[in-house]
Parts: sequence; C-alpha cells; structure tokens
Amino acid sequence: MDSGFALWLFAVSLGASALGGMLGMAGGIFIVPILAIFGHVDIHVAIAASTVSVIACSCGSAAPFLRGRLTNIRLAITLETATTLGALSGVFLFGVIPVSYLFFLFAAILFLSAQQMMALRSDPPGASTTGDTGRWASALRLDSSYPEHALGPDIAYRVQRLPMGMMFMFGAGLISALLGIGSGVLKIPAMDTALRLPIKVSSATSNFMISVTAAGSAGAYFLRGDLVTPVAGPVALGSVIGAVLGARILMRASNASVRLLFVVVLVSFALQMLLQAFGIHLLRGSL
Repeated sequence: MDSGFALWLFAVSLGASALGGMLGMAGGIFIVPILAIFGHVDIHVAIAASTVSVIACSCGSAAPFLRGRLTNIRLAITLETATTLGALSGVFLFGVIPVSYLFFLFAAILFLSAQQMMALRSDPPGASTTGDTGRWASALRLDSSYPEHALGPDIAYRVQRLPMGMMFMFGAGLISALLGIGSGVLKIPAMDTALRLPIKVSSATSNFMISVTAAGSAGAYFLRGDLVTPVAGPVALGSVIGAVLGARILMRASNASVRLLFVVVLVSFALQMLLQAFGIHLLRGSL
C-alpha cells in the first residue's frame, strides 16, 4: 500500500471520527461506506477497521470528556449492563426474525427518535432538573452536573425514568446485534428522551460506552484475519486525533446545534434503513 492511500485513510478517519466523536457514536459507521465505495476496500476489511476506529475514537475523546465533566461514568456502567444483555439476546435470536422487518422497525424507531429530539429542542439545558428522578437513580447516585461555558456556572441535571432507559438500552443492544450495526445511534436518543439528559452529556456518556462492545468485535475480526494492519493503522491514528478534535468542538458547541446535527444524522440513517427494508441496497454488506 502506497503512502498516498495511507494518508487518505488517515484524513478520512480524522474527519469521520471528529463528527462521530462529537455525536457520541464514533466514526465507524461513516468509515465503512467511505472505505468500501471510494477506497475500494473489501467490505469485511472495512468493517474490521471500523471496529478499531470505534475503540480509538472512544479512547481519544474519553480524556477531554472526563476533564470537561461531561461523562457520567456511573450512568454509563449502569446502562451498559442492559445494552450487553440486549446484545447477548440478539445473538440468540439471530435468524429468527426476518431482517426486512427489523430494518423497518429500526427505521420507525429512528424517525420517532428524531421527532422526539426535535420536540425537545426548545428545552433549556437545565430543564431536566425538575420532576421525579425515581428511587433507582437516587439510590445509585446517578444525578450530576456539567459545565456550560456559554451560561457560566455548572448546570445540574437529574436522571429520570431509569427503568424506561434500561429497557431502551436493552432494545438498542438487541437491535444492534440482530442487524450487525453499532448501537450508539440508538443510545443517544434513549438517553435524551427517556432519561431526559442534556444532549452533550448523552453524547459524551455514549462515547464512553461504545468501546466495550467494539473491543469484543475487534478481537473476533483479528482471529478471522479480517483486521489488515496497513488499513487499520492509519484509520486508528486518524480516529484518535479526530475524536479529540470532535470532543473539543462538542464542549464549545451549543446544545441546540448538537441536537440539530444529530437529528439530521438520525433521519439519514432512517432513510437508509427504510430502503434496506424494501430490498434497496445502497451498499450491500455495509451493515
């Protein structure tokens, strides 16, 4: 592989991870179609490289988010248990439910999530500080605060409807395992609508969680021989730098702009899932 292609891989990964890291779902979901369509990389090699990108993106943005006190570690660990159980259930159910039904269901969920997130766009950043948090969130001490530089002091928030959030996370893990996609695109709407978290906290916490499932996938791809070092190396390096850049952008961006950008991404993925449900494959094997 020549140095020009390696530089192209680095640039693509940097841009994709900057966007993905800012939205809390890493850049792997953008990298796969770019490598397969424009880089003419084998789809299995592209997917394997994207798992490395997810891990690198999560690790690269973890430090800025933790320093900025955007990541709720207690909540991330709590929610990851439900996501992991959902993913394990999806493995056992794989092949039982027709894939076209799953794509249609996923598209409907994404459209509904986008509508809910737009409905909440006028809420002030501290809107979730009122209301009943529930005894589970209080007992686990999940409530916290985050800095909002544009508004001055830290903004406190409360984790609401934790049981509902756990159910949504279980569903996110289940659907992601059945469709073979990352669950980050479902985790953030779940935290935003069910738990009523600020969008920045949702993105940072999701980004902290995504490397857990990606690590297992990367190991499996390595054992199968799909993890090609000349491809994965530049992708990992670009992902780390892009994730740091995306984290810095997120900490300076307003909640409204981040929410609007994420809604655009949700609608784009929903349209792609809807096409898949009707048998229209824009990129066969990318999901």
